[in-house]
Amino acid sequence: MKTNLAEFIRNTPEGQEANSILRACVHCGFCTATCPTYQLLGDELDGPRGRIYLIKELLEGHTVTAKTQLHLDRCLTCRACETTCPSGVQYGRLVDIGRNIVEKRVGRPLNELLKRAALRAVIPTPALFGPLFRVGQFFRPLLPGALKRKVPKAAARDTVWPEPRHARRMLVLDGCVQPSLAPDINSATARALDRLGISLIKAESAGCCGAVTFHLNRQEDALHYMRRNIDAWWPHIEAGAEMVVMTASGCGTMVKEYGHVLARDPAYAEKAKRISELTKDISEIIADEKEKLEEVLSSRLAPHASRLTRIAFHSPCSLQHGLQIRGKVEDLLTAAGFELTSVPDSHLCCGSAGTYSILQRELSQKLLKNKIKALESGTPALLATANIGCLTHIQSGTTLPVRHWIELLDERLKN
Repeated sequence: MKTNLAEFIRNTPEGQEANSILRACVHCGFCTATCPTYQLLGDELDGPRGRIYLIKELLEGHTVTAKTQLHLDRCLTCRACETTCPSGVQYGRLVDIGRNIVEKRVGRPLNELLKRAALRAVIPTPALFGPLFRVGQFFRPLLPGALKRKVPKAAARDTVWPEPRHARRMLVLDGCVQPSLAPDINSATARALDRLGISLIKAESAGCCGAVTFHLNRQEDALHYMRRNIDAWWPHIEAGAEMVVMTASGCGTMVKEYGHVLARDPAYAEKAKRISELTKDISEIIADEKEKLEEVLSSRLAPHASRLTRIAFHSPCSLQHGLQIRGKVEDLLTAAGFELTSVPDSHLCCGSAGTYSILQRELSQKLLKNKIKALESGTPALLATANIGCLTHIQSGTTLPVRHWIELLDERLKN
């Protein structure tokens, strides 16, 4: 793609990165075939290729309007287009650059500003989110149907966390909303790894990965969350912690970007790069220990294990497109004796996408309806996923139980 960037952006690091990304695009249109919003709306400007042109015009100095902002807002940042693109266009990074500039140029109505400010204040702050969530649960029986489905029931089943006892140790990100919405996910992870000879530890001062704030176009503010996490993890890394384990693939995608986002910060660049290198989704960790896992499973699985629960697995966009991890969870669940059903269009987003389900509710609900239909098409007994946002969003649209896959593996391991 031929480019001629405007003076305001041309010689900046963001401009140089955007220029490189734009020049990689060959206009082939393969991305439109896998773009969820293009499939729903049929508008070229609501597909990756159209949004790339909008960002190109923005960076070349053309007038920016609320229409440009609308089309960029409608993007889920699911990055399915990156998986499809034969030219390796890093669309996710380009849209972050474009959105940030449009936000400053166009602005938003007061009600939209307040909504986004509330999301940035509440979601990344467990001290605020936790109490508000408990209030919502208390009043849940009184809420109307649509709102009631948005407030999950109490999900804690087993939050016992084994004491560190192994020479091998790994860190885990507790996150911001997961401790309230599903506190047993990380404890299940700790128990599963404990049975494989690995102790999982938390750095108490670590918190939100920064993704919510970053993708709401307050990228400088998001850096504070990233630096705080690095400061919390670094002493443990120096003491020999092998990995930083992610049980929410959305957070994992963000933390894997720390090295890129903080590359120009002299105080944090090297540490951020190292953290990104050490960050792995829990599926990668367990897959690396598959031989030991199979030994443990063989001593616990009953003879009738092959007739156990049918599961439909939803692979989050952040797992399959962001982290580029495909098939690992499915292999692990199959090894644990579960029967996996076929899921049509498994590459498509469920519509959660961080705060998208709140800010773009109509599109989100259409995507959710399609995803539920696909997941339930194989008549599973329950649904599984790998990201807390997807878990709660999908649960709001189905009567089937929705679990994080590591919980199912943990239960099988302690059979």
